Amino acid sequence: MKSRPNRTNFYFFVFTLITLLFTQEINAQDQGFIYGSVLTESGSTYTGPIRWGKEEVFWSDMFNASKRSNQNLDYLSDRELDQLRTRQEENTFISKFLNIEISWDREMSFVHEFAVAFGNIKEIENVGGSRILLTLKNGETLRLGGSGYNDIGAKISILDQELGAVSISWSDLEKITFSQTPRTLPQKFGDPLVGTVFSDIGEFTGLVQWDHDERVGSDKLDGDSRDGDLSIRFDQIRSIERDGSNRSFVTLKSGRELSLSGSNDVNDGNRGIIVYVEGLGRVDIEWDEFDKVVFEDSKDSGRAFDTYKSPQKIKGTVVVDNGDRVVGNIIYDLDEAYDIEVLNGEDDDVKFFIPLGLIKEIKPRAGDRAQVLLKSGNEFMLEDSQDVSDEHQGVLVLSDRDPVYIPWDRIENLLLD
Repeated sequence: MKSRPNRTNFYFFVFTLITLLFTQEINAQDQGFIYGSVLTESGSTYTGPIRWGKEEVFWSDMFNASKRSNQNLDYLSDRELDQLRTRQEENTFISKFLNIEISWDREMSFVHEFAVAFGNIKEIENVGGSRILLTLKNGETLRLGGSGYNDIGAKISILDQELGAVSISWSDLEKITFSQTPRTLPQKFGDPLVGTVFSDIGEFTGLVQWDHDERVGSDKLDGDSRDGDLSIRFDQIRSIERDGSNRSFVTLKSGRELSLSGSNDVNDGNRGIIVYVEGLGRVDIEWDEFDKVVFEDSKDSGRAFDTYKSPQKIKGTVVVDNGDRVVGNIIYDLDEAYDIEVLNGEDDDVKFFIPLGLIKEIKPRAGDRAQVLLKSGNEFMLEDSQDVSDEHQGVLVLSDRDPVYIPWDRIENLLLD
């Protein structure tokens, strides 16, 4: 006589399988946190989640530094370089005459900012002062400086898997080696802030950085209420809505409502609300353009380290004003050569930082701006940045033939592969 299947055991098996799959999905949500090993000058090594100062904590966060030289100038003829210098001098004079602030890289140096997501970096070595050697995932090592940027020189916090929280001064740092984050972290800096930010030009959903600083649930929102000073954990907040320039309405997850002022977290002293949007990049919304943020009950920290692929050379086609089409490797603005590097631009006081690998087409337009079409289908008209204005230093195209330099004012459009 055959025995009948035990339905209780069958249902238990199905329940266990579903629970296991669900748990694996939840555990995977920690993989967006920066993780690696920190070697100090004393020879000690600490391994665990890393936070840069009080700021960067996710692979999607940006590491900023300054490039120390621009070897791409070697491709230009003396005549092309003289013309470029003349145009730079004219732009500098006009900007100063109009009392417009100019950053150093818009002067005569032709040395630019370096900005990539932490997920694109393999290793950072401190070589003294404000100088580092940064190795990308493709093995290329760059010599960078920290002039004008706070990422070089910052205090490094790490949650060592055995010792717990360790704070390391930059002067004590020798090297940081990044690696894949475990599926689940026994300790972390807090759950990510995920939500939708509503602005005057639209809404953006993703990882949120408040006031360029707070980005995890354990960070706090400061403000003055009618009854005194408050410091509220972000993981207790459902939404924040701007009320004029100097006050905000805050709704907690419990439904409690507060009106806060007196702090740059809730007034026009706010440095901006940044949203990392998958397939777009980083969007930095100034206070006057910000309307409201609604946070989600999500612990998804974003993409894992191994999803950030090895940087690739930018390839594409430049359509010149005489109808010529020049095909090859692209050096954008005489500087950006890899698809992980970013294009900067503004739309109505909202700043965009878009990796070049996400861009399909760039069309220069009159009035110091450019139309930027993404591979996702999104389209923006950007201005107020060297990357999209007459201050652009031109495009180099490298192929099997001689290098071709094309000034910005001769480009009809740029098609990226």
